[in-house]
Amino acid sequence: MKQTTNSIVMIRPVAFRMNEQTAVNNYYQKVLDGLLPATVNAKAQQEFDTFVEKLRAVGVDVTVVDDTLDPDTPDSIFPNNWISFHENGDVAMYPMFAENRRAERREEILDILEDKGFVINNIVDYTSAEEDGFYLEGTGSLLLDRENNKAYCALSPRADEELFIEFCEDFDYAPVIFEAFQTVDGERKLIYHTNVMMCLGETFAVICAECIDDKKERKMVLDNLKENNKEIILITEAQVNTFAGNMLEVRGANDKRYLVMSAAAHQCLTPAQIQQLEKHAEILSSSFDTIEACGGGSARCMMAEVFLPTN
Repeated sequence: MKQTTNSIVMIRPVAFRMNEQTAVNNYYQKVLDGLLPATVNAKAQQEFDTFVEKLRAVGVDVTVVDDTLDPDTPDSIFPNNWISFHENGDVAMYPMFAENRRAERREEILDILEDKGFVINNIVDYTSAEEDGFYLEGTGSLLLDRENNKAYCALSPRADEELFIEFCEDFDYAPVIFEAFQTVDGERKLIYHTNVMMCLGETFAVICAECIDDKKERKMVLDNLKENNKEIILITEAQVNTFAGNMLEVRGANDKRYLVMSAAAHQCLTPAQIQQLEKHAEILSSSFDTIEACGGGSARCMMAEVFLPTN
């Protein structure tokens, strides 16, 4: 199993805005006062297009699918929360916390990938859990160490423990379960997605260990990473707030490894952290000021990795 891929799917927004339904437990979202919705969307599209250009320039295979105006899906730019693609030809579809995000699941995206020569053998559909109020938001909630068959999950209203264990049984991953917190108005609250405080590369892991309040859990998570010889690069909670945990390692031309992150994440890293990361991959960053503020997500959330076999 490979940990990184050269191929990703991205959804170009048409009506991007702050989603009031996700703001209830995504504390990274902010209201941009005085900006018309059309302006917010235009800025998001500009950030999106620049990012796609940068990825393609280094040889990443990006499949861009345009969103549609109907149904109303303000967060469609973050497809990694509803779908994941696996090397055996399986596709997983996930139950989403926000009702207006459920309409993001579009079958035609699978048709587009099949037209490109990718093979889809089986769809594993967890979405019926929504009816019972249980959620597991794709590779936002699940951090997959594909090579070592481990899945890391910070439990939250968007990551149900039983569903996570069911996923691990279906896809043959050993579950690594913990809780991660952030300080919001002086209170410790659960971080909504694991991929905000942690990133798994082939040979390294970026993690905010101080978000894991329980010392035993923290040690257990770090021990699991060390067991698989990952160099651990620690980030602070302040850096998490600037999306420094929301990174993804991808492969460009000639299998060169790139660590993709936002400009804000890149800027908040210390020289020592950058030096550590650059031993493993070249950093590729792009500005997402509007997307990060309104969407409460960053570079990682915008990329759904394709590991499917090809014809």
